[in-house]
Amino acid sequence: MLETTGIDATENAAEDVLHVDAASVRYGATTILDQVDLTLEKGEFVCVIGPSGSGKTTFLRLLAGLVAPVQGRVLFRGTEHRAPSREIAIVFQDYANALLPWRDAEGNVSLALEAAGVPRSERSDRIHTLLRTVGLAGSEKKFPSEMSGGMQQRLQIARCLAQDPDVLLMDEPFGALDAMTRQKLQDELLGIVRESNVTAFFVTHDLEEAIYLSDRIIALEPNPGRVSQIFDVDLPKPRNQLTTREMPEFLRLRRELFDFIERFEQ
Repeated sequence: MLETTGIDATENAAEDVLHVDAASVRYGATTILDQVDLTLEKGEFVCVIGPSGSGKTTFLRLLAGLVAPVQGRVLFRGTEHRAPSREIAIVFQDYANALLPWRDAEGNVSLALEAAGVPRSERSDRIHTLLRTVGLAGSEKKFPSEMSGGMQQRLQIARCLAQDPDVLLMDEPFGALDAMTRQKLQDELLGIVRESNVTAFFVTHDLEEAIYLSDRIIALEPNPGRVSQIFDVDLPKPRNQLTTREMPEFLRLRRELFDFIERFEQ
């Protein structure tokens, strides 16, 4: 059973958390994103798909405040957002390099609490709760080198949740994992998002993963990256790795997303 992490999980009316207004990003003379618009609501799970060159990771970096738009703006809770914030956490694909190898699981999660100025006396209980939340109870003293890839990614997620973020940004976080571990982590992540009411923005190349996780899917077209289509995912919750993937609506969406990607890869 997943445990909450201290974030208020009360269901509220729709509340805008991040808003992107006609934002463009350039690297030198090359436009990577062109006039993109997006609004993310509290507790919403949004996946981003698109062919190579569509700017998926750049879009995530824009939301994180790691790159600034040359046109347009990004608003976080109504205020212009142009720099990293503790309220917006990032889960990277390269979990091995994201973790500190000289710290055990407790120490890696503690890092976020130390940065937030949480007193030492209050850290232990929060660390143990977070590790239980991501299925790492009993692994508190293990170092990253003693963990599987799935365990390392769970640990990175726990460290991000220690920030008590409003937004969780994820860049292909399960891409390097085997199929069974990937599906297990998908279900755990859906439970965490549901119970914490955090807003999730998830970059993936896996179309089935996007459908399984999402409330909405943002489809980017390339060169430069633009929001081409938005697909609403009207599948019942909680989702099931077998029955959800067999539903006619799931199969219909998979076909539409496949056709979208294929248009740009011929």
